[in-house]
Amino acid sequence: MELLILIVSFFILLIIGVPVGWALGISGILTLLTGLDSMTALTTFGQQFMTSLDSFTLLAIPFFILAGQIMNRGGIAQRLIDFAKSLIGSLPGGLAHINVVAAMLFGAIAGSSVAAASAIGSILNPRMKEEGYSKEFSAAINVTSSSMGLVIPPSNILIIYSLASGGTSIAALFIAGYIPGILTGLFLMIIAGVWAVRKKFPVGEKTAIKKILKSFLAAVPSLLLLIIVIGGIVAGIFTATEAAAIAVVYCLVLAFYYREISHKDLPAILMSSIATTSIVMLLIAASISMSWVMSFANLPQDISAALLALSDNKIVILIIINLILLVVGMFMDMTPAVLIFTPIFLPVVAELGVDPVHFGIIMIMNLCIGICTPPVGTLLFVGVSIAETTIVKVIRPLLPLFVGMLFALLLVTFWEDLSLFLPRFFDLM
Repeated sequence: MELLILIVSFFILLIIGVPVGWALGISGILTLLTGLDSMTALTTFGQQFMTSLDSFTLLAIPFFILAGQIMNRGGIAQRLIDFAKSLIGSLPGGLAHINVVAAMLFGAIAGSSVAAASAIGSILNPRMKEEGYSKEFSAAINVTSSSMGLVIPPSNILIIYSLASGGTSIAALFIAGYIPGILTGLFLMIIAGVWAVRKKFPVGEKTAIKKILKSFLAAVPSLLLLIIVIGGIVAGIFTATEAAAIAVVYCLVLAFYYREISHKDLPAILMSSIATTSIVMLLIAASISMSWVMSFANLPQDISAALLALSDNKIVILIIINLILLVVGMFMDMTPAVLIFTPIFLPVVAELGVDPVHFGIIMIMNLCIGICTPPVGTLLFVGVSIAETTIVKVIRPLLPLFVGMLFALLLVTFWEDLSLFLPRFFDLM
């Protein structure tokens, strides 16, 4: 009964246009009201809502958001594009490959797929149009490649998964994301190359070694952020939260060094970061509260028992969970999806011997596909808006790219060393 009230009320609220954060909170309260009086239900939910944000780990999120905002305006995107162009611009579909590499690098550095899509798309889309690429293909490759910034660290969503999973090592999760993220990018590049050959898009000229070195040196200060943040966390020099604060200082120094921003730009950057942080924290608080309500109603245990009753075969269960997460990702934002479904599915896969780090990468890769798909694909809306086209027109070039992302997901799901090799190598597990 509780599960029915929870699901039905949540989706009705979404259908009538209630924002996701409020829909989560209201449906959670309605579910509590089935077993508690109104005052107790409201008080209990309110307490859970407030205490859910009382976490030192969560401090990393506003810092990474602020670092991403500074990077988005600090001239970093252009330098990464120039570096990517010098490396792979001469391949068939050169600009598409540049989009993939630059979006993955920028998304990883900024920790935000939306920032990557906005920064890289706004620079490359006009160039791709000049060389004969359709607006729809430009949007499709920009959207799918930008999503990988959530798998390649540093990533806010991996921090949230660590919280939802009960403290899985953030350092291990960060390192685990590299191979799956790069693998997905390679599949996207292969598909983009085949598409470019079929459509006879122009091929760029080969870049001289001297120019490659020059573009690399220009990009080195930006790329160093990854080494500082990830290297510091892996080496145990500082925590993820401390690393996020260091990232803000470094990005600020870098932006002033590039002379892309001035002190007059800081109020706008701070206000934009505050607005984004407020939305994210509302979603986190509402989602964690919803998870508590589900635990109170014993729903995770019931769902786990139902899944294990279907089969005790790890492959079958992982396929079922992947299918559920793919559907969930189409209708729910990534943050609440991770916070709600991690406590449900993690105990199931843990009982079957799946490592929490491995499952975290599987879950994030699933939901990365979700944010690129209608009807609630936030990244898709951003990419389409930047390319000045429509979702309906973008679907066709998106489909083969989805196939590449799904193939990468299947490889990572059933070949755990793709995500666990690096954490084991650095002795993080």
